[in-house]
Amino acid sequence: MTTATDLNQPTLQPAAPTGRRLSLPVLLLIIAGGLALTSIVRLITGADGITNVSQMSTALQLAVPIGLAGLGGLWAERAGVVNIGLEGMMILGTWFGAWAGFQWGPWTGVLVGIAGGAIGGLLHAFVTVTFNVNHIVSGVAINILALGATRYLAPLAFEGHTGGSAKQSPAVDSLGSFTVPGLSDALRDLNNQGWFFVSDIAGLLGGLVTNVSWLTLIAVALIPGTWWVLWRTAFGLRLRSCGENPVAAESLGVNVYKYKYIAVVVSGGLAGLGGVFLSIVANPFYLEGQVSGRGFIGLAAMIFGNWMPGGLALGAGLFGYTDSLNLRGGSANVHALLLLGALLLVIGAIWLVVRKKYVPAVVTLIAGALVFTWYATTDEVPNQVVSATPYVITLVVLALSAQRLRMPRANGMPYRKGQGK
Repeated sequence: MTTATDLNQPTLQPAAPTGRRLSLPVLLLIIAGGLALTSIVRLITGADGITNVSQMSTALQLAVPIGLAGLGGLWAERAGVVNIGLEGMMILGTWFGAWAGFQWGPWTGVLVGIAGGAIGGLLHAFVTVTFNVNHIVSGVAINILALGATRYLAPLAFEGHTGGSAKQSPAVDSLGSFTVPGLSDALRDLNNQGWFFVSDIAGLLGGLVTNVSWLTLIAVALIPGTWWVLWRTAFGLRLRSCGENPVAAESLGVNVYKYKYIAVVVSGGLAGLGGVFLSIVANPFYLEGQVSGRGFIGLAAMIFGNWMPGGLALGAGLFGYTDSLNLRGGSANVHALLLLGALLLVIGAIWLVVRKKYVPAVVTLIAGALVFTWYATTDEVPNQVVSATPYVITLVVLALSAQRLRMPRANGMPYRKGQGK
């Protein structure tokens, strides 16, 4: 039983959430198996672009803003506040980052963009925590407010400057990037050999060490950093207790309001950082509409990851990879993935048979046969399918992972100070 002493003990090692979890060796084995299947598909179809260095580098860049938005959602929801306003906070990050960046430099833009997102988070916390407004209503209002505010401010701030307009900011200087000398070229050469599995691993690793933005490095470091803060510190234990049972946490001396505020402001800052990435790294300028639903996709990645940083990173990486197929190789690469999808469905059907779930197994096998038929009877897929692939993959993965999900018990529930007395 947790005591007040436990909550204030800095060396406490908090327990992981209940429910079935994959161990690290098993997770790495699953990833290796997926990569091996992808390698087989590459050899059969000749679609070398699905695992080359450029593909993986683009996938990483596309995954970063998704992952940052998802991290923001994780901080808020672990404290019990649903943050549908991630989209709006990212929009604030794009505008404030570009506005400050073109005037005072890109790193100033990063800090101001984080502050812009944090302001959105503070407003969301004020409305939901202090006044107990429905979290969904507040989040939607934040999104609308952010969109309206940036549309109003953009002409005032950007028109009259070189390259600026009512919908676009002037260009922002680059933050810079790095390539690991020697290793990057060696991995690219190995990837170009086209060998089974080895070349595919080289492509994956090559994308992680070639033309990587410094902001990408910071974003990647925030994944283990979040895990350590929330699961290996007394501060993190107190924050998570607010999302599990705020009444019990208050009875043990935790200032629930304070921790909810901190979590939601940090959530907004992380989403704002994701917006900064879009307006300074992905594009060197603010452009109206450039967030394009990434806040909602980040929320989906967080749910897929079962409210855990590692799973969230996998979800963001999956979306970034499928989205990168749209930019590189397009129809040919997505057509090759039909074969991969068919193989995965067949494997899933076999797994369901092993678990004696025969009806789902038959349905899965039929779906696999239909996907394989689509692959075998066509040479390419329509452009509309290519554009929709990231969103379809996100929905499918969420549907398949829904049975193992467990959100914080008090997530989204109303709470008033002293209600347990």
